[in-house]
Amino acid sequence: MKLLRYGQAGQEKQGILDAEGGVRALPPDVAEFAGAGVSIDALDALRGLDVASLDLVGDPGRIGACLAWVPNFFCVGLNYTKHAEETGAEPPKEPILFSKASSALSGPYDPVIIPRGSEKTDWEVELGVVIGRETLYVSQADALSHVAGYCTINDVSERAFQNERGGQWVKGKSAPTFGPTGPWLVTADEVPDPQTLRVTLSLNGEVVQDSNTDDMIFSVAEIVSYMSQFMKLMPGDVIATGTPSGVGLGMKPQRFLKPGEVMEVTVEGLGTQRQEAVAAQ
Repeated sequence: MKLLRYGQAGQEKQGILDAEGGVRALPPDVAEFAGAGVSIDALDALRGLDVASLDLVGDPGRIGACLAWVPNFFCVGLNYTKHAEETGAEPPKEPILFSKASSALSGPYDPVIIPRGSEKTDWEVELGVVIGRETLYVSQADALSHVAGYCTINDVSERAFQNERGGQWVKGKSAPTFGPTGPWLVTADEVPDPQTLRVTLSLNGEVVQDSNTDDMIFSVAEIVSYMSQFMKLMPGDVIATGTPSGVGLGMKPQRFLKPGEVMEVTVEGLGTQRQEAVAAQ
């Protein structure tokens, strides 16, 4: 299933794509796509719906984030071999974990706001993983059975805030609109192998990131298992699993977002985002 939320910000309704790619309205009693509403059990309950019998939404308008809110927005740093190389970092021996503020969650086509004082706002296409059940001390062999689905994420980052202001990376990752997520939540059964997906990002029509999740240093199964050794992952938690090479930080000379520039962000099978960068008011 490909699930989505559509409508004005704060007033989104929930939908599902039909076989022709049309948006069908889900019944109003379906739990919102967040927390327990995207647990594996909740999603399994939707499989009994006759999608073709649901009302067709002629013009869904704005597409919101595929999750209404997230309990935790986790990220993995330096998780592609070539990205580690372009930043001059040694490939990590264990996953580098950090968080984004949950308030960074944004729609896939909403503008990305360059925050006040920013000098180095950057782009990062990433495979997003949505947890589907309570996950603690899970093995790698069982880890993917705890995944509800996958989505496209742009882990927008302010590199000066992240790397030059001391403390943790969260400061450079958490501004409003720094977490475009969606357009769809694609259930795990439609992604039999998350390590074979092409990931791309274009800036003003120029492809700057073009890789595959097979370049990930730590696979989705390894990440989920590893994280569960330190914390209990909950339904609706989202994990951005790292970005490939081609970020502005790694370019020579470095290149960062300016107002008016446009990003197009795609993970194979999970949909394409499009954001225009705008200056903070």
